[in-house]
Formats: sequence, structure tokens, C-alpha cells
Amino acid sequence: MKGYVQNIETIATNNDDFRRVLHTARNCQLVVMSLKPKEEIGAEVHQLDQFFRVEQGSGEVVLDGVRTAIQAGFAVVVPAGARHNIINTGTEPLKLYTIYAPPNHRDGVVHRTRADAEADTEHFDGKTSA
Repeated sequence: MKGYVQNIETIATNNDDFRRVLHTARNCQLVVMSLKPKEEIGAEVHQLDQFFRVEQGSGEVVLDGVRTAIQAGFAVVVPAGARHNIINTGTEPLKLYTIYAPPNHRDGVVHRTRADAEADTEHFDGKTSA
């Protein structure tokens, strides 16, 4: 089957990895993330658009210095070039999924912790999901 059809809410809420790439298409990529209490993605800037959807927990998104509280059910669109960060300000894991357009990571990559992600210099290599 081409494409990806799954229950993203269940997959996101069951995910305990900092970052897990689920599916990579030519022009976008689906990734689930889990941030521990007080953990953050880390301030970053991409030259691509990014969408986040919070499935569980609460936190804060910072977009070009503007802080906004987020919780389950919230969507965040980060335009290319915007400095952004997501911080778990709650007491339970912050579970979310994100869509990069175009892809940003190698297909299938799993970073169990933020330290794993920071230690890995991987980037999208042009290979998509089968």
C-alpha cells in the first residue's frame, strides 16, 4: 500500500521515544515525539514548514520569542524560518506528532532520548518509505 493510514492519536500517546519517524513521503514526513516533564525540543530554525498536534499533556510553544500555552488538542503551524521551541511545562509526558514539509530526518530514524537526537547528525537523505 502506498501512503500511510493509521490511528495517529493512539500511536502518539503510546510513543515513549523522544523522536520516531513513522512515514516519509517525497514532500512531507510524519513523526511522533514524547517530551518528559520539563524537557524541550530545543530552540531551532528550519528552512521548511512544520505542523505540530498535541495529543496528551501540556506545555508551551515559543514562536519567534512569543510564548503560548498548549495542551492536548492544540495545533501549531511553524512557518519556514521561524525560531521555535516546544517545552513540556506539565507533570506528565507531552505527546505530539509533527509533519515536516519537506522531510527533515532519515526515514525510520528513532531517537529514544533528546541526547540521542542531539548526538545524531542525520538529515533527510532523499529516501522515502516503501
